[in-house]
Order: sequence, then C-alpha cells, then structure tokens
Amino acid sequence: MSPPQHRPPLDPLTIGVVVVAVAAVSSSAPLIAFAAAPALAIAFWRNLLSIALLGPFSLARRRAEFRVLTVGAGRREGWYCVLSGVALAAHFATWMPSAKLTSVAAATALGATQPVWQGLIARWQGRRLPLAVWAGIAVAVVGATLATGADFAVSGRAFAGDLLAVVGGMFAAVYTAFGERARASISTTTYTTICYGVCALILLVVCLVGGVPLRGFDTGTWLAILGLVAGAQLLGHSMFNYALRRISATTISVLILLEAPGAALIAWVWLGQLPRPLALPGLALLVAGVAVVVLGGARAGRRTTPAPVPADAAG
Repeated sequence: MSPPQHRPPLDPLTIGVVVVAVAAVSSSAPLIAFAAAPALAIAFWRNLLSIALLGPFSLARRRAEFRVLTVGAGRREGWYCVLSGVALAAHFATWMPSAKLTSVAAATALGATQPVWQGLIARWQGRRLPLAVWAGIAVAVVGATLATGADFAVSGRAFAGDLLAVVGGMFAAVYTAFGERARASISTTTYTTICYGVCALILLVVCLVGGVPLRGFDTGTWLAILGLVAGAQLLGHSMFNYALRRISATTISVLILLEAPGAALIAWVWLGQLPRPLALPGLALLVAGVAVVVLGGARAGRRTTPAPVPADAAG
C-alpha cells in the first residue's frame, strides 16, 4: 500500500467525532461481558444489523460511488474496502475468542499492541514516524497494560489465548490501514457498508462451519447486541473511519486505547468490577502516551505541505 495523501489541519468537527467514538467504543467490552451469547455470534450480529441500518441509506445516496468502485481505477479503492472487511472479520474472530481462553485483562493488554503494528505498517509504507511518536506508542501500550491489570497465566490454554489476542491486535492494525487508504477517496457510508458487509458474510460462514449458535438468546442479550450496534459499531468504528480522512491510522490506533479508562468506568458502575491498584497510574501513562503521539504527529504534519483533500460530502 502506498502512503495516503497529506491531511488538512484538524477541525472542531473531527475532534468532536473522535471524542464521541472513544466514548462509544468504551461500551464494547462491558456489553460483550454482559451478553449471554458466543463472541463470534455477537460480532456477526453487530455487523449484520449495522448493514441493515446503513445499507438502504448508502444505496440510495451513494449508488454512483458504488458503480465507480467496480470499474477502472476505482476497483483499487473497492478492494481496499473489501480487504478492510476481511481484516475486521479476522480481528473479531481472533481477539474476541481470546478473552475466553486467557484472562480478559491479558487479552485487552495484548490487543492494545495495535499501535505498534500500526507504526510498523506505516514504516513499511515508507512513512518515517518521529521518535516522539514511537515513544508515545510505547508509553501508551505500557499504560494500557497496567490499567487493565494484565495477568499472563502460564498454561497451554492461556498461551493460545494470548497468541490470539496479539494476532487480533495485528489484524486491527491491518483493518485500520486499509480503511485509511479507502477513506482517502471514498465516503464514510460507502466504505463502512462494504467493510461491515464483507465482515458479516465471513463471520456468518465461520459461525455456520463452527456450529456457533446465532439465535435463542434472551432479551437482555439482544438489547446488549443492539447497544453494540448503536454504540461501538455505528458511533465508534464508523466515527473513527470518518476521522481517518484527517487523522493518520497510527494516531487513530493510539486514540482507540482511550477506551480502556472508559470501559473500566462503565464496568465499575454497571458490573461492579473494581479497578486494580495499578489502574490509575496505568491510565495516567496511557493518557500521557496518547498526548505525545498526537502532539508528535501534529508537529510532523506541520513540516509537510498539505495537498488538497476532497470534501467528505456528508460522510
């Protein structure tokens, strides 16, 4: 993948979108923990129901854009959308089951390695990240590990879960990287419709082949799934995808780590899960690391001359 175009300066709308997205994805882990359903089934339904809501709007408003993605040079952007959906499905299929094999804390901490993989992908694309950004990534990942209270157990089952969590973090980085390329020229609604659709289709096949039940859940579980659709998926993933037009994939990956304090607060208030003693120092490191990455990325951006970027036509 070639590096994306230079981005214009941040505007208040994009900053607000990121704040909403962080708050929305913070509800993901508590809702998944509450729902009495297999993780892969939850992942399938959150993507399918998102498509049920986005699809009619996208087809009505973006029909011409969909046609462009099937012919000529537009096929490349179309493939970026498809590959992003494949990576998102791989992320759900690896990270979510990892929490069943190892501790939720360990799975969260190892999944938080996403910014490291994102930085390596950026380097592979030919972008040289400032040393301050790498330092911020390291501080943020350490902070996320301390904040989640990761306890890495030594057993075959736990090791398999730990490995799946790392792979899940890698696929999350790939998903964000392809999304960054697609969003350089494609509207948010078109991109998310294709991405979530591909993801839902792959997860459906995985669930059917693996014998994962997709129905028979209680009312509370369905309400939790609807909460995931409205919050983590549409206001979380989709808003981060919107922000990819003006914020780099590396910075987005670090900002996503801010869901840790939000999830911890929700789990404390709703599920009665008290934070661990190292949670507060960990969260302080996490916030400091995020600040370093954002400021370091902003300074690096000011050293380049931005190229014109087309408007996002209602996202």
